[in-house]
Amino acid sequence: MKLLHIDASSLGNHSVSRGLTASIVAELVREQPGTRVTYRDLIAQPLPHWTPVADAADPAALLGNDVMEEFLAADVIVLGAPMYNFSIPSALKAWIDRVLVAGKTFRYTENGPEGLAKGKRVIIASSRGGIYSEGTAGAPMDFQEPYLRTVLGFIGITDVEFVRAEGVNVSADHKAEALTTAQASIGVMARKAA
Repeated sequence: MKLLHIDASSLGNHSVSRGLTASIVAELVREQPGTRVTYRDLIAQPLPHWTPVADAADPAALLGNDVMEEFLAADVIVLGAPMYNFSIPSALKAWIDRVLVAGKTFRYTENGPEGLAKGKRVIIASSRGGIYSEGTAGAPMDFQEPYLRTVLGFIGITDVEFVRAEGVNVSADHKAEALTTAQASIGVMARKAA
């Protein structure tokens, strides 16, 4: 199995999503020895925001090619996606802009867009300071999870799972409970893949 591990949190060692992605990757590798892991840290090595590039020799274009090749080669993508201001970090948006490319991961047809990245599994480590899950008062402010489901579905990826630690800034007890719940779900999720 080829696994692409992406982190996008700016919080370094204090990041909840980075801890979750590391646990997810470790569990998947444990369940499937021989897994080849490619790692990309979007904060340590930020991608420039997308612009139309006419010259294929431009470094930004070459970097975009590397990002696309990593994505296309992966069977499983583990994506660290903290909620920043009700959505995703701009570093993650810059990565998405390199992955959603007409003719590579989707195409337009007479019947509308068609995703070309089918057959991939995406596991998203979602961390949220507040509580925004379905059925809560904060749910209308969640532009993180619906956005990620939409863009992944647009390119044909329907096997999308969330490992969520929610309300980590509510209190120390709530954070501990959220992390325990998220960690417990990782083992169940990894066994599903084996």
